[in-house]
Amino acid sequence: MPFTPYHFGPALLIGVLLFPIIDFSTIIIASVILDVEPLVVLLLGLPMPIHGFFHTYLGATIVAGILSICLWPFRSYLNMVVSYFGIHQKSNLRTIVLASIAGTYSHVFLDSFLYAEMNPFYPLLGNLFFSFAFSQFIYNFCVFAGFLGLVGYIIHVLYVSSKPKPSQEQLDIFE
Repeated sequence: MPFTPYHFGPALLIGVLLFPIIDFSTIIIASVILDVEPLVVLLLGLPMPIHGFFHTYLGATIVAGILSICLWPFRSYLNMVVSYFGIHQKSNLRTIVLASIAGTYSHVFLDSFLYAEMNPFYPLLGNLFFSFAFSQFIYNFCVFAGFLGLVGYIIHVLYVSSKPKPSQEQLDIFE
């Protein structure tokens, strides 16, 4: 699914379902970062498949590691950004790494059903998941997952906003 918003749907659903175990902003970024590879291949006219090495679980693992290292210094900023959307989270290295892996692996998994040139289990060659019959199902699944993720997000925001805020006296009791 190069350059499409489809990967956001499953990422949103996973992010809402596994909140606060995984970092919300990281899974959103990780779910689409692998599509930089097809973009570079197409823009530069490189003689290689558009879904190459980084569309494998090995490549996705490497990207997840690099992404985790790159996002770690920006965790406070990213938490501030998602807090504008009602998601208040304190990130740590574990939540960032788990989200990076979940996002990149979900990307490889979904694209495996759509692109014959992929080798998801590289260095093993071939794509056992590829099927023309599944393509419309995968797109529909991504849209449906996005809808469920949006509903879950709304419920989460409404639930958090309905909880009573602690007063300043309650906050200072242990200080």
